[in-house]
Amino acid sequence: MRLTLPLALAALLLPATALADITIYRGGSRWATLEDDGDVYVNGSRAGQVESDGDVYVRGSRVGQVEPDGDIYARGSRVGQIESDGDVYVRGSRAGEIESDGDIYVRGSRWGQAQGCGSAGARRRVAAVLFFFAGGAFEQ
Repeated sequence: MRLTLPLALAALLLPATALADITIYRGGSRWATLEDDGDVYVNGSRAGQVESDGDVYVRGSRVGQVEPDGDIYARGSRVGQIESDGDVYVRGSRAGEIESDGDIYVRGSRWGQAQGCGSAGARRRVAAVLFFFAGGAFEQ
């Protein structure tokens, strides 16, 4: 009996910490979905994966990583950073922002919106999708 209550509480809290699907809209239409298992779908087709450790795969090949501290690496070189507040930097210059409400700004203009990205970890996952699956959304 003593063990039952803590296990029941743990079972109730576990879903709250699990990753959730994130849907990214561009121009009012669904552009991409980042599923809770890391699979990335762009325009309805599977495009790759963002693993829980931050590794990013496109068509089966590892192309980069978003580290827990927000550093973004492509093919072994540091190309950017997403800060915990959502500010995105490319080569040291502020390139945009992923706000806690999901609004995505690139170079001062609204690029789109991501539903389900309220935490810093979720914003890192969205940044990975934008960097590696949106044709360099932050690169101008």
